[in-house]
This record gives sequence, structure tokens and C-alpha cells, in this order.
Amino acid sequence: MKKTVFSLLSLLAMLPCHADEGMWTLYNLPNAVYELMKGYGYEMPYDKLYNADDAIMKSVVNFSGYCSGVVVSSDGLVFTNHHCGFEAIRSHSTVEHDYMLNGFCANSFEEELPNEDMFVAFMVDQKDVTDEILALGIQQLSREKKAELIDSIENAMSKEVKAKDSTLRLEINAFYEGNRYFATTYRDFRDLRLVFAIPKSMGKFGGETDNWMWPRQTCDFSVFRIYADPKTNGPADYSKDNVPYHPEHWARVSEEGYKDGSFSMTMGYPGSTSRYLSSYGIGERYRDNAIRAQVRGVKQEVMKRHMDASEAVRIKYDSKYARSSNYWKNSLGMNKCIDSIGLIRQKEDFEARLRQWMKETGQFEGQLDFDKMKSLYEQRAKLSDVEMYFLESFWGTNELADRARFVHNGMHPKGHGKRQHYVFKDNTETFDYDTDREILGVMLKNYRENVTDQRYIPDFYKTIDERFGGDCQKYADYLYKNSVLMKTGKRIYTNKKKFYKDLGVQMGLDISEMLSDLKAGFDKVREGILAQERLLCAAKLRMEEGLPHYSDANFTMRLSYGQVKQYNLGGRPSGYQTTAPSMVEKIKMAGSIEDYKVEPEMVDLIAGAGQLPLCFLTTNDITGGNSGSPMFDAQNRLIGLAFDGNWDSLSSDIFFDSDLARCIGVDMRYVLFMMDRWGHADRLLEEIRR
Repeated sequence: MKKTVFSLLSLLAMLPCHADEGMWTLYNLPNAVYELMKGYGYEMPYDKLYNADDAIMKSVVNFSGYCSGVVVSSDGLVFTNHHCGFEAIRSHSTVEHDYMLNGFCANSFEEELPNEDMFVAFMVDQKDVTDEILALGIQQLSREKKAELIDSIENAMSKEVKAKDSTLRLEINAFYEGNRYFATTYRDFRDLRLVFAIPKSMGKFGGETDNWMWPRQTCDFSVFRIYADPKTNGPADYSKDNVPYHPEHWARVSEEGYKDGSFSMTMGYPGSTSRYLSSYGIGERYRDNAIRAQVRGVKQEVMKRHMDASEAVRIKYDSKYARSSNYWKNSLGMNKCIDSIGLIRQKEDFEARLRQWMKETGQFEGQLDFDKMKSLYEQRAKLSDVEMYFLESFWGTNELADRARFVHNGMHPKGHGKRQHYVFKDNTETFDYDTDREILGVMLKNYRENVTDQRYIPDFYKTIDERFGGDCQKYADYLYKNSVLMKTGKRIYTNKKKFYKDLGVQMGLDISEMLSDLKAGFDKVREGILAQERLLCAAKLRMEEGLPHYSDANFTMRLSYGQVKQYNLGGRPSGYQTTAPSMVEKIKMAGSIEDYKVEPEMVDLIAGAGQLPLCFLTTNDITGGNSGSPMFDAQNRLIGLAFDGNWDSLSSDIFFDSDLARCIGVDMRYVLFMMDRWGHADRLLEEIRR
């Protein structure tokens, strides 16, 4: 350590956040934060993070808009989590060739599998454009007008960027609750191919039993490759003539590992946090979580029953079930943490201190009004609850409801006049008829049981009562059998009277109208709430002026630093690492816990792996979107991939508890072991190590 313990403690005392807390932007990383990183053991110069030609950020990618990843070879090989690549693995799987069940390893470039609608994005540049945007009076505009203004500025700046390099795109994002704006430039590569996938028994080992839990033994990784134009080494749409991309820089994989207290740094694209949120906003989040958990629990019971009964259904719904259950459990865990640490009371105490500061200084008087904020949240409380039930019940839950909404919002018929029509393409590879119609039935029933205010019961429930005796499942069965929306390949003439007589079409219209009504109610108070929350953040920044603050996550690249470290819960040390013997013990429980079942060959591999490190804990600050984020050591070498947080940190989206919050990562030695001993992926290992 170059810094003395005293100087470090002095610096820590100045910071408004815990030492390991923070999702920091890289282009303007505060020197105070960099000094703390060095105090934790970071050994590289400041420029090696962002500015240097071989800056480590150049190896980090946004993976398809929902995860993170890292480039690990001169031929564009990318590591991300298994669950981030899961939909790609599923889309290539059939009952005859089930890559989810059996895994996949390409033995040549020619065997690597292309994927539709997937990409990786490299961040090229980021800058603060707040002054230009505030000068245009954005803070006085409505939410919709703000979006229009940002869009127009973004378009103008994008044209300037593309004039210099046509492969670039630019985004403008709000930071610090809309108090600042940054413009970020990216380069997207759209030809991304699956190279290696571990069997699901390993890539999802522990399943829902272990999700958000510690200890973990999950081998959560998959491997893709970026392909590029053979002439320019630049982005290109898929073509058989494309060649592996040769990046400016890639991360070196470390096989040395780490020890307790070692420096650890993650870089990635955290999706969303709300740590500046008011106590009233946290109360609303608490109710949202409870509703989400309730509705998804009902839906997941149907999915799981059908998946257990059919391999074909399992393949179709594995990814959907995983996405749903992930935030079902997250919602339960977050509310548990909110209660256990008294988070709402903590936030109320902070707001009391802020009020006193405002009274003493006169700053923000007449602007930030806590009584007004409370009143606005109370006004939209009922609407918020109804909206959550409505969205969780009818948005992205089943094929028919999605199609029903689509015909009223976003459908573009072909032809003209009386010949105007639309055809739903055959997408039966993505859903199962019987599973889907039962899901619609239970969602309809559950919504009615939980939303008792008749103002928010859509009109199609009258049809359920009058024609189907109040039986929601009979109504759903009828729709799947008779609605034109479920006639794959049939021309749907949207300008004929019988189109609007179709009960599925009527349901879609009712859903759209109800959403519109809910939006109108929200809009009456939304602007006021957003303005007060923005002022709350601004007041906090002003009160703590001169100290470094990070902005809430918004799926832009962030750095988090910390240490490899265990935690204590009720006096029990968690341990900072798992090894192969701990997995052997769980596998022995496979008879009673299905999530611990693995193939016989995996049993033998793990049993013979000695003390192979599997997963580890760090104090890095992560959230959704960080999945697949590289975990670097003090020399910018890759030691793991972040894939989860622990159960006791699930309030981290709104409050970071440095004593309990941990990032769970899969050890690169575990990754390389499985690529070697199971996959026999010699060509890939040679590529990574050269």
C-alpha cells in the first residue's frame, strides 16, 4: 500500500458514500476515487482505465442491450454469462440438438453459429453536454417535450459524429436524475456468433434454489465471437464472408487468481438504480415489488408445470421462465431488505437533515417541497398499484395478449383500401399453445381478484361474465381457438367489420384503452414527482458539494472497485470463495433438489477437480445489466465474470449496504477448466492464452 492507513481513513471520511459504493463514469473518474482504488491495491496508472491506447475499458462491451461482456482475444472472442447468452443458445436448440441440455462447442470458425438481433457495442467516447441542453430550457418542458428536445439534439450530434466515421452512433442520457446530461459515442458490431456454451446443468447450476444466494457453484459463462467486414475490420451485417474482428485491445485472462482482500474492479453496463429516490418513492417501489412477486408467482406455476411435462415446452419457455423468476425473487428479496434495515426510516432521517440544511442556508426554498412530493405520491398510489397489476398481467405474458395489443398499436397492414391486411408469421417455436392459453386464463382471473375498483376492470370482462359465466379460462380457451389473431398465416383484414367483432381484437382494444387511461392519470402527477425528485438529488449534491458523487445507473459504462471479501450474517462468516468439494456436496442432494442435478460426466469432473476455485465474492457495486461484467485484478487482468448479487444485498438498487452487499463472480480458472476438461476446446484456449 502506498497510502498510509491514516490518509485513507481521512479520505474515506470525506466521501458521502461507503468506500466500495459507486458506479463511476470513467471519462471523468474523480481523482479521490482513483486514490482510494490505489489504497485498495490497484497498480495501474490512471490513463490505463480510459485514455490510453490500451485502456482496459476498450475491452468491455455492452452485450446486446441487456448484459455486459469482455473481449479476450485478438480474434474478437467475447466472454459473457451463460444466462446472457441463454436465448441465443435456446434459439439454436431443438429436441434433436438440444444445446441448452448438452452444451455446444464450435471446433472451427465455420461451425460458429450466427444470431439474429444480437450485437456488442464498444464505448468510444463520452462527454458532458449539460450546458448546451440546459441553455435550451429543458427543465421547463414536459416529459414528452424533453424527450423530443433530447432526440433532436441527439440527431444533430449523431450527424456530426457519423460525418467523421459512419460506423459510430451517439446517445444522450440523463444523469443525476436529469440534473446533468452526457453524450456517449458507440460502435456497434451486429454479427455476433455463438462459439461455446456449457450444459445448462452447469451454466445454471443451483437454478432458482440458489438464485441470489451464497454459496454458489454456478459456471455462469458463454462464449461468442465478433465478426467484421473483411475489408475494413469494421461493423457489418451478417455475411458468410465476414471474418473475426481484430480489436484495438483485449483483456488478458489471469490464471493466478486472488486471495482474501485482493483488489477487484468491475466494468460493465449496470441497468438501473434509484439511490437518490425519496422515502415516498421507496414506499411506492415496495408496493410494486409485492405486486410483481404475486403475479409472477401465479404465472410461473403454470409455466413450470408445463415445462416439467414436455421437453419441447421446456426448450420454448426456459428463457422466459428464467427472466420472469429472476425478478420475482429479486422483488421478494428487495422488500425483505427494505424491512430488515429500516430503509424508509433511514431515508426519512436523511430528508430531515436536508430540510434543516435548506432552512439554514435558504437554498432550494420554494422549489423542493417535501409536503408537495408526499401529496403527489399519495395521489398516484392507487394508479401505480393498478398499473403494476395490469402490466404484469397483460404485457409480455402470453402470445395472444401481445398480438391483441399489436393490432391496435404498431401494426402496419400491407396493401391499400379494401385489400389492406396483415399476416402473423409462424412463430410457434417461441410459445406453446396449451401453456400460453392457460397463462392467459390465470392472468385474467388473478387480475380481477386483486383489482377491485370497477373503474379499472376492462370492458372485456363483461363478455367473460355474460358469455362465459365468469370463467376466465373458458374465455381464454375460446380466444385461442377462434380469434383470427391466433390464425398463423391467415390474412387479417383490419378494415372489415368482422375484424372488430373478433373477441381477441376487442380484448386488445380494451387493453390499449385502459393503458391510455392509466397513462392519462399518471401524467397528471408524473411531471410534479419527477421535478421534485430531480430537485431532491440536486439539493443533496449541493449540500455535499465538493465531494465526489456517482450518478444512478442508466445502462452506460461504469466502473466499480472493491475487494475480494466475505461478509457476516448473524455472526456466521460466509467465506469468500467456493471450491469443487462444496459442489460435490450439493450434487449429493440432487435426489431431493432438482436444481443440483448434473450429468454423470460432470459429477466425475468436479469430483476429480481437487480444490478448484469455482465462485467468489467481492464488495463491487453491481445491479441488473452488470451480468457478464469483467472482474479485473490490480493489473487489469481478468479474474472472473460477475453474475449475481447475494440475497442480503437486494436493496442495493436503492441503498448500498457495504457490510452485506456482495457481487458474486465465476472464477476464470473454473471457466478455463470446463472449456478444457469438458469442452476440449483446445483452439479457443490457445487463442485466449496467446
